[in-house]
Amino acid sequence: MRARAAWCGIFLLLGCASAYGTPAESRASWTTPHVLVISDAGDPNTLNPHFGQSAPVANLSELTMAWLVRWDTHNRPYPELATQIPTRENGGIGADGLTITYHLRKGVRWSDGAPFTADDVAFTTNVINNPANNEAARFTQIAKIEEPDKYTIVYRLKHPYSTFLESFFSSCCANPSILPKHLLAKYSNINHVRYNDLPVGIGPFRFARWDRGKQVVLVANPLYWRGRPKLNKIVYKVVPTRDALLQALSSHEVDMWYQFSGAYLRRIQALSGYTIARQPSYAYNHLDFNLARPALADPAVRTALRLALDRKIIVRDVANGIGIVQDSALPVSAPYYSDLGTTAYDPARANAILDGAGWNRINGGIRSKRGAMLRLTVALGAGQGDTDKEVALVAEQWRRIGVDVRVRHYPSALMFAPAAQGGILYGNDWDVTLFAWAADPMGDFSAIYGCDAFPPAGQNNVRWCNRGAQHAMDALFAHYRQSERTADVRALMQQFVHDVPSIVFAVREDLFAYNRDLKNYHPNNVTPFDNMMDVDI
Repeated sequence: MRARAAWCGIFLLLGCASAYGTPAESRASWTTPHVLVISDAGDPNTLNPHFGQSAPVANLSELTMAWLVRWDTHNRPYPELATQIPTRENGGIGADGLTITYHLRKGVRWSDGAPFTADDVAFTTNVINNPANNEAARFTQIAKIEEPDKYTIVYRLKHPYSTFLESFFSSCCANPSILPKHLLAKYSNINHVRYNDLPVGIGPFRFARWDRGKQVVLVANPLYWRGRPKLNKIVYKVVPTRDALLQALSSHEVDMWYQFSGAYLRRIQALSGYTIARQPSYAYNHLDFNLARPALADPAVRTALRLALDRKIIVRDVANGIGIVQDSALPVSAPYYSDLGTTAYDPARANAILDGAGWNRINGGIRSKRGAMLRLTVALGAGQGDTDKEVALVAEQWRRIGVDVRVRHYPSALMFAPAAQGGILYGNDWDVTLFAWAADPMGDFSAIYGCDAFPPAGQNNVRWCNRGAQHAMDALFAHYRQSERTADVRALMQQFVHDVPSIVFAVREDLFAYNRDLKNYHPNNVTPFDNMMDVDI
């Protein structure tokens, strides 16, 4: 999954199996026609994207939930439940940038048969802004909702908000979906309602079963307004570890491991019956620092930790060279990309910075300042062997400059749960963590780096607040031209690189391994399961 390399759409194919599958007469014995089994070694904590931001929740939601906008194979928006993308030219965006109008499709039904109308959109907006609900973020930009008729929704904004297209019910970037008012209006909050176990949506598939810790079963939605998808069923298989998923792929228990780590590339290439596809990614692996912890509040410590990290060697040795090492979080294929360079590995300079900041070695070992030892607890999701290897190398390199590292593992469902449910990432009982964020198509990083996005109000788990960066993020919302937004994102990232609230480990390159019998699967960079109508096996 390597005879030659050739471009096919947005993929770099790394094998000799056809990306378009094989004729029925040569179908593999392990292929079940029209049933696709997928996994990424994750375990969803919920099926409602209002309460979970992990990759499995987002990806399953792309297949099942209700969205105004989806994203095509070239990462461009296209209307889903909206009839058109709002622009200034078509009147969807007011001249002052303060009015956004969506016209909705008629005749659309929820997967339980109830009609979809603007009532659902207005209701969901109010759910998101209801402080009683444990939402990851609020629509604070909205001053007023108007519903001129059952198929028109108008948002009056407090300020211009140029990234509304991505944020207001788009399938991208772990956003909340539209909710069915007819099922949920009777509740004062939706935090613990049964709906969250098997949400009702308006996608090509609907949830049929959730066997917690084992699998999530989706079946074709015969009521989907675009028609019935070619696949009858998609099974998301919960596999406890990435090594176990490799074994499941080897024994053909799963048809697809999507977005797998480069650490597994050579072993998957050795398996028979799979196509491997490689494409640039919008995701980036990063080491986050909890700036609420005293040692990491010191910028000298963060700067030294980046200098002491040989990211290129780690990516080479653990990820088989898959990944782009750079200081910024900007995807190289994004329209807003700017090259902000890469900090060179320099442990001597790291030691000098810590010495100058008063972090002294005790007996030549671990550093200390005013009695506080430079010991860092790294919180990781369990069952990620490649991540464990990366962190082991990180710990080894950091120990050379007098930093002690301890690792704690947590189930992935707990790792990414909301703070109100004891989630680790959005809590405060960690110093460093390593996982991946996915950048969005518009360049809006405010939900993860904004001063007003500290948990539980948002996803700024590093608790970084930089006024220059905040000014750039705010400016982006008033700019509807891409050239202006690109300048805003560059200004934000310059502050990010300078302050080091996180170390970008590497911008990812997405790798997909899938059954050679799979046809017409062409994922984009931001929503790998948004365009599944013609996919079949």
